[in-house]
Parts: sequence; C-alpha cells; structure tokens
Amino acid sequence: MTALPQSRVPDPMAAPPVRWGILGTGMIAGAMAYAVRTGTRSRLSLVGSRTAESAARFAAEHQVERSVGSYAELVADPEVDIVYVASPHSAHHEHAKLALEAGKPVLVEKAFARNARESADIIETARSAGLFCMEAMWARFLPHYDVVRQLVQDGHLGEVHAVFADHGQLLWPDGPQRLSDPALAGGALLDLGIYPVSFAQMVLGDLSDVKAIGALTDEGVDANVSIVAAGAAGGEALLSATMAAKTPTTACVAGNLGRIEIDGDFYMPGQVRLVDPDGAVRSRWEYDLGTRHLGLKYEAAEAARRLTAGAVESPLLPWATTLSIMETLDEVRRQVGVRYPGE
Repeated sequence: MTALPQSRVPDPMAAPPVRWGILGTGMIAGAMAYAVRTGTRSRLSLVGSRTAESAARFAAEHQVERSVGSYAELVADPEVDIVYVASPHSAHHEHAKLALEAGKPVLVEKAFARNARESADIIETARSAGLFCMEAMWARFLPHYDVVRQLVQDGHLGEVHAVFADHGQLLWPDGPQRLSDPALAGGALLDLGIYPVSFAQMVLGDLSDVKAIGALTDEGVDANVSIVAAGAAGGEALLSATMAAKTPTTACVAGNLGRIEIDGDFYMPGQVRLVDPDGAVRSRWEYDLGTRHLGLKYEAAEAARRLTAGAVESPLLPWATTLSIMETLDEVRRQVGVRYPGE
C-alpha cells in the first residue's frame, strides 16, 4: 500500500497561549470554549452576552474566568487578547467591527458575514488597524485536510477533474429557530453549504461559472441547494446542502490517477482513503478525536500562533480566500432567490 503523507499541522498544545474573549453563548461558542480549555494552553478570559445572566451561566458551565453583560464591555476589556465572534451570521459584521474598532483581533465564526460586501468591510477594518482577523472555518485547519492538500499538490491523483461534497443535517423545520429566520441570515447555505464550497475552493481554487438551484422555505430561506461550478485550477465541483434531511455528508476528489474519499461527516476529523481508478484502496489515513468538535482547537491554535507572530492573516485561510468563498455564496443565493432583510 502507498504510504500517505503525514499531517504537517502542529500540536495545538505547542501554540503560544493567548487570552480569549468569547462573544456569544450559543452551541458553537460552547464547543469552542471546550476545545480551547482542553486542547490548548490558552485561557478563557471572558465571555460576553446581551444579558449578564446568560454570560454568567455560560461562564459557569464552560469554566470561563469572568463574564460581562454586554459586547461593548467584552471588547474593551484589557485582559482579552483576541475575540471569538460566535453570534448569528446576521451579526458577524457588527460584532467583528465592534471588536476591531476597539483594537481587538478577531476570529469570526463562519459564515464570515452575510455577504461579500460585509466581509470586505470587516477585512478592510482589520487591514487599516493592522489587526489579525481570520474566518473560523475550522475544517481548513484539521490534520486530515492537510493530508488532502498534500495528496493533490504532490500529484497522487494526477489531473483533478471533479470534487463532490454534500452536507445535509436534519435541522428544519424543528431545529434552531435562527435557521428559519431571514433576519438572522438563516438557511442551509451559510450554515451547512459553506463546508462543501470551502472544501471545493481549497482543492480547485476560486470557483466560477456557478450554477445553482434550490428550494426555499415559506419564510424565504433555502432549505436545499445544489451547486455546479468550475475551479480556477481546472475541474468542476458538484456540491449540495440541505437542512431538511441527513445526507451521507461525504467528499471525494477525483483525478485520472485515483481519488480521495472522505467519510461523513467529511469536515470533521476522520478517515481519508486514497483509491485507485479500479476501486482498490491504495492507502488509508485516520485521525479520531473522540469528541470531534474538539477539532476546533486547531483553528484556535492557528489564530494564537499568527497573532503572537504579529501576522494579520493566516496563509491557510487568507482574506482573499474568505472573500472569494463569500462571493460564491452570494452568487448561489442570487440564483436561488434568497435575500436577507437590509441587504
């Protein structure tokens, strides 16, 4: 069997410690707090919410040192080195700017904002202030994504012709209310579809010639979306997302010399297989974290490394890439007919 390349992702415990401020108290904020606390040497210095009660509950549950009942207090606190923006998509622009304008670097949960215009404004604010800013697309920083990048770049697949990826979770109509609400930038695309889109962009380069179809809910957000696009490096992407059903949530990168298969859920730590054109498995690489959202520790460690080094962006997910992905999402929404209030 062919030996797969080893991941080059550093141990998160080796990253320099920083003091995190967490803006928001939802599910993903809790997952990040657990990952930082158990998987890095950084501190959970402060959590901020719209109410002191919500912040205090979160702090007690997740062992955050202190809590405050406003976002303004959070970003002004001198014991916070970097702010993790974990509010709904609709508020990312406001809250990232709030932190940056207070002089705080930011890690902004994906999707980075509602649209490319808001994303560009966040990035320009960071650029003007000379502050670190990164999209929290955690899958980009996981060890198995680095193995995929190496397999493609080193020519193990030959010429890459296609990327297939889907992401479906049964989250509607009985899931989180924010997913149904246009005012909160709900829908499948920004919450789930960004994973296949970001994966395809990583493999194929910036996407163009986007064609999309989708089905909308009565509230006007996308329940399902399917996308075909061309990659700058050649090849095509066939991507889909739904919040109305659980799908295999797998990914495949296919070239003339072989293909990469990633089991579901492909964006979480798991198995990567290198498969010959005849279907024979050439090699396997697997990484199991047990609690798979513990993988958030890798993006936290990357942010800490770049921040400590004085960088303003990460080469693993630079600003230009985040903007390109947001532009693709904008085009998909335009074609399927989703427009958020205030856009």
